[in-house]
Amino acid sequence: MLVIRLLRTGKKNQPFFKLVATDKRKSPRGGRFREKLGFYNPLTKERTIKKERVLYWLSKGAQLSNTAHNLLVKEGIIKQAKIAVHKKSKKEEGKPSSVPLKSGTMAGKEEKPKETPKKPEEPLKQETPKKETLAKPEEPLKKEEAKQEKPADIKKQEAQKPKTPNKEE
Repeated sequence: MLVIRLLRTGKKNQPFFKLVATDKRKSPRGGRFREKLGFYNPLTKERTIKKERVLYWLSKGAQLSNTAHNLLVKEGIIKQAKIAVHKKSKKEEGKPSSVPLKSGTMAGKEEKPKETPKKPEEPLKQETPKKETLAKPEEPLKKEEAKQEKPADIKKQEAQKPKTPNKEE
């Protein structure tokens, strides 16, 4: 497939571009392009484009790169709208595109969150604090009282257990 694109030449910090027709699969470096169609110097804004040759290659089915398309629109060779060629914002770069997630959904596709119907806001009512009775901390039961309150089942189990004497050190 043929493509019309810019080939950067020139020194470091002195860009100079050639407009060339080349095969899309191969790099146009080292003169490996079909035809030179013009040039563009972004420092001096000087540009020269062979209109007839560009239209010839477009009639043969050559595609335009986005920047070459905008350059030809600016020159008035083709009459179409410009294409946005700016860099992607960091928000867009951070998003993985079409990466499957655990649940099988795609990260690139935005899922609409389910909207829950919102209740109309009511004016806040001043609530009177409820009187709560604070439980008084119970005093520890004496050993005699504790023995009296045990149910009969527990008393039987304690009677069956062999008592071990407490060793005092």
